[in-house]
Amino acid sequence: MLLKLTIVAGDGIGPEVAEEAIRVLEVVAGEFGHDLKLTRKNIGGAALTASNDPLPPDTLAACLSAGAVLLGAVGSPAFDKNPGHLRPEAGLLRLRRELGAYANLRPAVCFPALLENSPLRAEIVKGTDILIVRELLGGLYFGQPRSIQGDAGSRQALNTMRYGEAEIERIGVLRNRVKESGRP
Repeated sequence: MLLKLTIVAGDGIGPEVAEEAIRVLEVVAGEFGHDLKLTRKNIGGAALTASNDPLPPDTLAACLSAGAVLLGAVGSPAFDKNPGHLRPEAGLLRLRRELGAYANLRPAVCFPALLENSPLRAEIVKGTDILIVRELLGGLYFGQPRSIQGDAGSRQALNTMRYGEAEIERIGVLRNRVKESGRP
């Protein structure tokens, strides 16, 4: 089977991590007789440097037409003074919205070998095995209105957290599917 993936490695440590993930994918694909067709595109700071757009149209088109997208880390202090629409994270948020990638699954497991390295007491953290289902398209990410007003030293910020019923319901449905799969 041919698996079409778009690789958007991002910036910072993103490209390094993405390359290691590709190495793993190549081994797994080989074990199961799959062929990978990888298309590499820019996002975030790399895209801003190349085209002054954190999510260029050709990157978005490649992601939308792929069977899967491998995304590296996005963000760099080099772009902190850019306006919001020209920051690396703006490309990531647009990509999430366009792909409808509304959830992130974040497991938290305490491995016995790391028990003594936890900032929590061992008896509290021992046996931890949970999965956090994080919503990615609502709330503070896309809530309106938002603004920063005033002069330095007396600025005020407004950021609206807003969720619709459909956003809450789909996270609940996903959580139930994960639970039915046997994950805690």
